[in-house]
Amino acid sequence: MLEKNLIGGNWVGGAQALEIRNPSDLSDVIATYGLAGKGEVEAAFAAARKAQPAWGRATLEQRSLVLEAIARGIFDNKDRLAQILAREGGKTVPDALGEVMRAGHIARFFAGEALRMPGEKLGSVRPNVDVEITRDPVGIVGLITPWNFPVATPMWKIAPALAFGNGVVWKPSEKTPGISVAIAEIVAASSIPAGVFNLLIGAGPDVGAAVIANADAISFTGSSTTGRRIAVACAERLIRCQMEMGGKNPLVVLDDADLELAADIAVNGAFFQQGQRCTASSRLIVTNGIHDAFVKACAERIAKLRVGHALKADTQIGPVIDDTQFRKNLGYIDIAKGENARLATGGEALELETKGYYLAPTLFADTTNAMRINREEVFGPVATVIRVADYEEALAVANDTEYGLSAGVCTTSMKHARHFQRNVEAGMTMLNLPTAGVDYHTPFGGRKASSYGPREQGRYAVEFYTQIKTSYLLA
Repeated sequence: MLEKNLIGGNWVGGAQALEIRNPSDLSDVIATYGLAGKGEVEAAFAAARKAQPAWGRATLEQRSLVLEAIARGIFDNKDRLAQILAREGGKTVPDALGEVMRAGHIARFFAGEALRMPGEKLGSVRPNVDVEITRDPVGIVGLITPWNFPVATPMWKIAPALAFGNGVVWKPSEKTPGISVAIAEIVAASSIPAGVFNLLIGAGPDVGAAVIANADAISFTGSSTTGRRIAVACAERLIRCQMEMGGKNPLVVLDDADLELAADIAVNGAFFQQGQRCTASSRLIVTNGIHDAFVKACAERIAKLRVGHALKADTQIGPVIDDTQFRKNLGYIDIAKGENARLATGGEALELETKGYYLAPTLFADTTNAMRINREEVFGPVATVIRVADYEEALAVANDTEYGLSAGVCTTSMKHARHFQRNVEAGMTMLNLPTAGVDYHTPFGGRKASSYGPREQGRYAVEFYTQIKTSYLLA
């Protein structure tokens, strides 16, 4: 069956075909998808531009009810969606279900935000004049989303875009088209007017570039390299952009930390969901006094993690997404070995019952922050330990990176916890919690090469998806 793109309320074919296989079992062909081309991109934007003005003028309740229907559709289909995501993306079923539920909560949250469109009424410096500050939709928003969270990340873009009256042209990663089609089916069934929401399946250099060339604003989640190119393209067109990119997130473990808790936090943050999270704890920065015991405790836990088929009930770590990512991870393991990092555990490809992209969770010790393995984002189940003398050196190492997304500290000292919170160069901080794991109603984003533009999620999303209008009225 050739799966299709959603354009103007209709499911249409594509110029080329793309076959998707299960990363847990490469003999399992999931489906073949029709890839959009130039004609489909043009049709999607034409449909969106025709439909958006009426959607932008719709009542707040109309838009809220559509989002409530989307949320209900996600919740009602949660088990089916989780199975699709696990089979296609390699996430364990519990991880997949958790992501699906998060997406439903995001849609429900913005159903409420649609009714709370902010504005102000101010007095004027002139007599008998009133001033009103209101917000209008931006227009047609191009959404470019990744494969690692192919349900939650799109929904925290789709939901606010629709809540605030915009038209949407969504280009998901071509690595996870099946779950994208399933989400688009739920959106299309919500009574949303035809053309307001459109789905295009295709590769970034082709469809992504065309979306950037036609949209009124771009919200992107992906690599920093791609994000920089998109930001330049948006600047040339003088359109707004929102970039959520990479991370090389530090988890600082101080001598006074609870050792067992710190090891659990590190393993959770670094290895679950195969380490394929921009918020993953990839640099474990540990002070001298606890270092050796911490490395030992982590290595013991990591060695016991059950790697396997994503649909199996006892699997804790599924496969990485595809051959490209698999080879990239193995390449970084070789790089770390070449830099004389000590392999504490893992470090090899695994051959299991079914042929898939299985990699043993890998921990390197005796690394320095100058090593390439600590400078570049691996995006896989690979973490390193960096030994430091004290808190001051730990903070300096944590900040010595081009990224600044999430940072954590394990300590029982409130003095150090508060100092870390104030001085670490990251958009999000965690105290005795994994660096990966955030709430859906709070702002998400980082600093430096990790993020660019207004924050995503929560009530802060209104800053990107609306534009301010100041009106003067003679009383």
